[in-house]
Amino acid sequence: MAAAPVEAAPTVATLHIDSDVAGAQVFVDRNFIGTAPATAPDVKPGAHVINVTAPGFEGVSTTIDVEAGSRDVTVKLREVRLNLTAQVVHKHRMGSCTGRLIATPQGLRYETTDKEDAFTTSLLDLDTFEVDYLEKNLRIKPTKGKRYDFTDPQGNADRLFVFHRDVDKARQRLKKGDPPATE
Repeated sequence: MAAAPVEAAPTVATLHIDSDVAGAQVFVDRNFIGTAPATAPDVKPGAHVINVTAPGFEGVSTTIDVEAGSRDVTVKLREVRLNLTAQVVHKHRMGSCTGRLIATPQGLRYETTDKEDAFTTSLLDLDTFEVDYLEKNLRIKPTKGKRYDFTDPQGNADRLFVFHRDVDKARQRLKKGDPPATE
């Protein structure tokens, strides 16, 4: 009696890609695969870039290491992602101190050697969060705190503007109820 044939181990991968937004467009290595949920067959092992986009959401790009076999991947477009840092100068009534603003979906913090000025607050607990492009100033006032006037160390208002724009976009999404990413 002949031995049953042994099935060969797979040499390529099959990726099953889904999203928390129905109909999101899925790309693997810049090649359109379809709308979520989508399947990418015959993917060679190694590093591959998955991009998922949908109208009204920021696209997500992630690099994954693929091994032979089947793999499920879920991309969450509804999660608020934010990881920004800005070097700043805090202008005092007399003098100033330097530090950095760090923004994540979990909050905004100012790190400085002047411990009296350092703060941490939720992105939703800001009474004032505005940029004055002409004055090259980012004004922040936490709900339970003092007002801060920040400038860029090189006097570059563009960096403050971009920081403000991206943080404010995340704040609006959090207010709308989109969950913060935990990564």
